[in-house]
Amino acid sequence: MPANRIGNTELSLGQLKILQEVITLAIFVPFVIFYMNQPLKLDYLWAALCILGTVYFVFRA
Repeated sequence: MPANRIGNTELSLGQLKILQEVITLAIFVPFVIFYMNQPLKLDYLWAALCILGTVYFVFRA
């Protein structure tokens, strides 16, 4: 896939994977809350905090 080849020149493979997970959560959580009418769970907050910590450690170098 060309986008991955272009992204791999700027970011490492690990950074691209974490970026994919961040985008997925950013889209999935509002979809579940607003479209599927599910309640906001504390688990979503913990997952977001874990991903935030991962982003910090992966992108700080």
